[in-house]
Amino acid sequence: MSYFIKEIFYSIQGEGFYSGRPAVFCRFAGCNLWSGKEADRKKAVCKFCDTDFIGCDGSQGGEFPTPDQLVEIICKLWPEKKLKPVRPFVVCTGGEPLLQLNVELIEALHKKGWEIAVETNGTLLPPPGIDWICVSPKAGAKLLLRSGQELKLVFPQQGAQPEKYEALDFQHFFLQPIALPDLEINTRLVLEYVLSHPKWRLSLQTHKILGVK
Repeated sequence: MSYFIKEIFYSIQGEGFYSGRPAVFCRFAGCNLWSGKEADRKKAVCKFCDTDFIGCDGSQGGEFPTPDQLVEIICKLWPEKKLKPVRPFVVCTGGEPLLQLNVELIEALHKKGWEIAVETNGTLLPPPGIDWICVSPKAGAKLLLRSGQELKLVFPQQGAQPEKYEALDFQHFFLQPIALPDLEINTRLVLEYVLSHPKWRLSLQTHKILGVK
């Protein structure tokens, strides 16, 4: 099986529980809730996506025929550990990474000592071995993955109210404001909800605030 990767880059995690943590991001091409084409946005299940996941033309992207070839590129982007060794951290994202992420790739990453996180819409069940699962439910999509470490709900979504998910088996619950059409208004709505429902925590896209990828 080949892996089709939009881009691979080193940055900080900007959202959710691990916000601020350095990570290598491996963005898988393709999604099952939107083609990625603007012409299809209005009829997509997920209409607010702000990510380019079409093709394999991003930095370090491409088609990788084997897990080891993909892991080799990921390893090259992690900085040298000159002081105390830190376990390297990779975030598998997309698009929808569970369309491609499999046991072979997970084992190849673990063999090199990587801690693996995945950001998924929850419509597919994951292979075993992922260290950190972050699910971001989308209104209108059937949620199959109902447990993990982190649930991060983009808010507000008509038909995806937070109370629908708060009884699920996750360790952490985050609300993140939708950027469009009005980030300021949506951020205020999230803040008001979190303050009145303290089970939830606020997640901001801090990488965008800082102006980093």
